[in-house]
Amino acid sequence: MSRFADVLARLAATIEARRGADPGASYTAQLLADPGHAAKKLGEEAVETVIAAAQGDPAALAAESADLIYHWLVVLAAAGVSLDDVAARLEAREGTSGLDEKAGR
Repeated sequence: MSRFADVLARLAATIEARRGADPGASYTAQLLADPGHAAKKLGEEAVETVIAAAQGDPAALAAESADLIYHWLVVLAAAGVSLDDVAARLEAREGTSGLDEKAGR
């Protein structure tokens, strides 16, 4: 899991570094400048990930998951939500049954 965490941290840092960059020169800067479009792209990638999973294609699932995670990180960055914010929510749910957690919402 540390490899994934390392890659995730590097990608999040790269996305943050693109904030304020020229949208004409950076796809990430384009997405950060238009959070609505970034959210739509996240939704598209989620659907593509689901399709790859349903088709049982591990290579496509890995590729679509990478796209999904990238767009998720961009949406978080555009909204000012940090990975630490997400981690805090996950930590708060640790040790709680998924059914119990869902019922408590």
